[in-house]
Amino acid sequence: MAPLVRLGRLTVPPLLDLASVTKRFGGLVANKDVSFAIEEHDIVGLIGPNGAGKTTLFNCITGFMHPEEGRIRFAGVDITQARPERICGHGVARTWQLVRTFGRMTVMENIISGALKRTNRVREARIRAARLLEFTGLAARAELPAANLTLADKKRLEIARALATEPRLLLLDEAMSGLTPAETADAVTLVRRIHAELRVAICVVEHVMEVVMPLSRRVVVLEYGQKIADGPPEEIARNEQVITAYLGERRRGRA
Repeated sequence: MAPLVRLGRLTVPPLLDLASVTKRFGGLVANKDVSFAIEEHDIVGLIGPNGAGKTTLFNCITGFMHPEEGRIRFAGVDITQARPERICGHGVARTWQLVRTFGRMTVMENIISGALKRTNRVREARIRAARLLEFTGLAARAELPAANLTLADKKRLEIARALATEPRLLLLDEAMSGLTPAETADAVTLVRRIHAELRVAICVVEHVMEVVMPLSRRVVVLEYGQKIADGPPEEIARNEQVITAYLGERRRGRA
């Protein structure tokens, strides 16, 4: 279990605390004994080669899968075996590696669907959705069917819909993959604004090292489902095990 943070006389648990999380698919171990914590308002990069178990770990955190061993706690509450809607209610929201928007619904309706997690009043949900349309730069596309958006805008829409649930922790699963350099720069700016202005803790899965390293305060590295490193970006960039596992010997030779 992660250490508690002391605030004056109060002792506060981490926002998210993973303790020895293990997930198996038959004989395949996708996550093995993974432990790390995310603090309130933190921003953490989760990296590793393809097949390292990053998305599986996100699925376990958000209740779409359940680990066979270990514990997952959010704000001190055990959510290890909780259902996705209950975990979302606690304050965890996510995007998906492959974009999952409601294509026949408008952009506005997609975001309203997220806002209805927190209120049963459609007018109130619409007001929140309108604010998030402005915040994410999608206001001009509010009445378009989501299926008509570009990939970059679909990814923004997923983020906006997740934010509409009023999360304390936002999990971004390759929210910048497939984007042009200009679109990636815009996405990074949006993530920084979410962190700074909305005060949401963020965990980012991303393959582009030039993106995740400067964006993250801390980086956790998985290989074959196991955590092999956890620390500040500058420390991770010099870690020989990470360089070998993730960047490869050729990159190591250039370093």
